[in-house]
Amino acid sequence: MPGEHHARVAARYQSPRRGTPGTLKMSTDAPTFIYQGHSDYVFAVAWSPDTTTIASGSRDKTVRVWNSTTGHDYGIYRGHATYLLSVDWSPDGKYIASGDTDGIVHVWEAYTGKIVTIYHGHTRFVRSIAWSPDSTHIASGGDYGDSTVQVWAALTGNHLYTYNQQYRIFGVAWSSDGKRIVSGSFDGSVQAWDAFTGSNAFSYRDHSSPVYAIAWSPNGTLIASGGQDKTIQVWESTTGKSLCTYNGHTDAVKSLSWSPDSKYIASAGDDKKVEVWEATSGKLITSYNGHTEWVRTVAWSPGGRYIASASNQKVVVWPPFF
Repeated sequence: MPGEHHARVAARYQSPRRGTPGTLKMSTDAPTFIYQGHSDYVFAVAWSPDTTTIASGSRDKTVRVWNSTTGHDYGIYRGHATYLLSVDWSPDGKYIASGDTDGIVHVWEAYTGKIVTIYHGHTRFVRSIAWSPDSTHIASGGDYGDSTVQVWAALTGNHLYTYNQQYRIFGVAWSSDGKRIVSGSFDGSVQAWDAFTGSNAFSYRDHSSPVYAIAWSPNGTLIASGGQDKTIQVWESTTGKSLCTYNGHTDAVKSLSWSPDSKYIASAGDDKKVEVWEATSGKLITSYNGHTEWVRTVAWSPGGRYIASASNQKVVVWPPFF
């Protein structure tokens, strides 16, 4: 992109003025914190690797970066012209990648808003984004009208390859060793393949309807997938052998997140609930019922103590379940 455009977009990262929304509210009944800085529905949240900060992306066309314990806004990124659908924080803690309904991905410095690169490879909605574990590459998934997973260099935007074997990509995840990528799609399939060549694809097809959520366990051995059929299925990443099917939700599952120790899964969806359960047994550990509308995103903190979820204009940080 031309340098003058970069400067113009970077200038849209604003430190909030005193009195702007974005405070945390203590509650004795359910949530630990409620963040209310957005003016429209929040579709994506991502924790910083050190657990101190959350980035949230909204239909209000902004990404807000805020302290997870005080609610202090570090800045508001306004570089996107359309709705935000996906946000992910780089594992090295330096950058945030955000995708919108125009099919554009921005990579920018997390605490300054300075543009690093803008990727234009997709033609429609960028529903999902995943950084490689070494923070050098990004896999981004395109939804309706695109149906591709594209892998590219995060800091330059150089395209590696396009994977186009599914219809409408809703979720994409990178294995912890950086060797494979997995994606879930509207056609009901989950596919995993070599991260840097797109070859050696493996398909999992036990879901009966669209797969909206996909998550690779931090220890690399298991994959969890959930979707329209209201189930979350946990299976071996190398063989596809099913280990557990969780049936606790009463409506479509839209988001999943593993605990850092790979023992538990947090799940959320259209039934307004956030549930935490044992990954290999399906035993329900706790259920957070504070949301009043469907939940589109859930994320476990890297430190393992907190879970963030978003519904309507609010991001809720839930207390430890142990």
